[in-house]
Parts: sequence; C-alpha cells; structure tokens
Amino acid sequence: MRAFRDAVEARDIDAATALLADDVVFTSPVAFRPYAGKPVTAAILRAVLRVFENFRYERELAGRDGRDHALVFTATVDGKQIQGCDFLHLDEDGRIDEFTVMVRPLSAAQALAEAMAAQFGRIQQEAAADGN
Repeated sequence: MRAFRDAVEARDIDAATALLADDVVFTSPVAFRPYAGKPVTAAILRAVLRVFENFRYERELAGRDGRDHALVFTATVDGKQIQGCDFLHLDEDGRIDEFTVMVRPLSAAQALAEAMAAQFGRIQQEAAADGN
C-alpha cells in the first residue's frame, strides 16, 4: 500500500493514521494479545517511530485482489539491526483493518520488546487521549 509506505517513510503519523480503519486490529511481534482500535494502533505507530532508527521499506508485495500487502523493512533498535514485515489487509473502504508485524532476528526482537515496553505508559496515555 503505497500511501501507507509513503506516510511512514515521511514520518507523517497523521497521514498514516488516516489510513487506519476505526476497528483496526494490530498484532505486535512482541505481545501475545492483539490490540484493537485506531487510537491504540496510532499510539503504537508513534512509539515505533520514536524507537526505530534508520527505518526504511525495502520491498512491497501485493495480493491479487489488492487488499493484502506486505511491506518488508529494515531498521535499527538499540544498536541492533532488525528486519521485518508489515502485513496489511484493507477493508471494503480501502482502510487498514488488519495490521500484523513480524521481525527477526531474535536479538533484535528482544531489543524491540524492551524499547516498546519502555514506551508502554506513553502509548496508553496517547491512546486514551485519542479515544476521547
């Protein structure tokens, strides 16, 4: 999904958030339970932009129906090189209703988990503020 890719690469969180469905479900690479809703997903995206350094998408793959996309990325987290993929599914209105992230290697995933855990209080505050 080129619009989402462009927004994230430009670090334009408002443009990225505008592409999310209200009922989006975000599945984290480091949390067991998915997060439901636009406010928390937007807050997580803001945190990721704070945590990731040297972020860039390398490749974009699209399903035949145009509703499934995979965006392969690289970044650095706490000095660890991370490789990952954003799996996006679009609803009938063209908004992202499923957002799943997977990352590797394990050492970078652990660094990401620690960095995101440090952001969790702020994520909760931002999600609460966005939900009102």
